Amino acid sequence: MSLPDAIAAILLLGITLYAIFGGADFGAGLWDLVAGGPERGERPRALIERSLGPVWEANHVWLIFILVVSWTAFGPAFSAVFTTLWIPLAAAALGVVLRGSGFAFRKGAQHLRTRQAAGAAFAGSSLLTPFFLGTAVGGIAAGRVPASGSGDPVTSWLNLTSITVGVLLVMSCSYLAAVLLTVDARRAGLAELERYFRVRALGAAVLTGAVSIAGLFVLHDNASYIYDGLTGDQLPFVIASVVFGALALGLLARGAAWGVRVAAAGAVTAIVWGWGLAQHPYILPKSLTISQAAGAHDSLVAVVVVFVAAVIIVLPALGLLYTLAQRGTVRE
Repeated sequence: MSLPDAIAAILLLGITLYAIFGGADFGAGLWDLVAGGPERGERPRALIERSLGPVWEANHVWLIFILVVSWTAFGPAFSAVFTTLWIPLAAAALGVVLRGSGFAFRKGAQHLRTRQAAGAAFAGSSLLTPFFLGTAVGGIAAGRVPASGSGDPVTSWLNLTSITVGVLLVMSCSYLAAVLLTVDARRAGLAELERYFRVRALGAAVLTGAVSIAGLFVLHDNASYIYDGLTGDQLPFVIASVVFGALALGLLARGAAWGVRVAAAGAVTAIVWGWGLAQHPYILPKSLTISQAAGAHDSLVAVVVVFVAAVIIVLPALGLLYTLAQRGTVRE
C-alpha cells in the first residue's frame, strides 16, 4: 500500500467513525423531532437528553478529524469539493452550529417559548444536517465534482443521486439512534421506552433497506463507476452490511441487548468501506485519483505521525468517556 492510499484509509476510518457516532447523534435528534407534544414526548426526550448529554460534543470530533486530514493530505480534492459543493456544506455547517446551540440552550432556558425554540433548532437541524451531508456525498459519488472545482454549484448536489444518498443517510441515522436508545432504555429498566424505540428501530431498518435497494438502481443509472464497484469486487461489503443489518433486526425483535449495537454499527461500517473501496483509486470518481490529490511527502508523513499519537492518546480517553457514559457514571 502506498503512503497516499494509507492516508486515504485513515480518512475513510474517520468517515466511518463519524457515520456511526455522529450518525447516532443526528438520529437521536430526529426521534426528538417526531416525539410529539410536550406531554407525549416528555419521556422519550428525557431519555434522548440523558443518552446524548455526556457525549454529544465528542461525537463530532470525527468531523474535525475528517476536515483536517482532507485539507492537509488531499488539498486539491478538498478545494474542489468545497468550491463546488459549498451550498450543501455551508447548510450542513450551519445545521451543526444550530443543533449544538439548540441542545445546549434547551436545558438552561427559563421560559417555555425559549425552550421550544431551542428544541426546534436542535431537532430540525438533526434532520437537515445529515441530509445536506448526504447530498454532498452523492455529488462526489456521481462524479459531479471535477478536479478543477468548477462544478455547477446547484446541480452538483441537487440531483437524483444526491437526494437519494441524503435520504439514505437520514434513515441510517434514525436507525442507528433507535437501536442505541433501545439498548439504553433496557439498561435503565424503562420497559415502555424500550418497546417504543424498538418499534421505531425496526421500522427505520425496513425503510433504510428499501431506500438502499432503490439507491442501487439510482447508482446504476447515474453513478455507474460506484455501482460497478459495489456489485463487483466490493460486493462482499454489501453482503456483510445486509447480514449485520439482519442480525441487528433479529436481536432487536427478540429483545436482546447484547450485540445489537455491534451489529448495527457493523452494517454501517460495511457499506461505508464498500463505497470507499468502490471508488478506488479515485478520491473524486473519474476526475482525480488519490495519488494525484496527495500532498507533499513530508505532510503525509506528519499526518501518519499525528494519527498514531491520536490513537495512543485520544482514543483511550474517548473510550473511557463512552464507557463511563454507558454506565451512568458521568452526566452532562
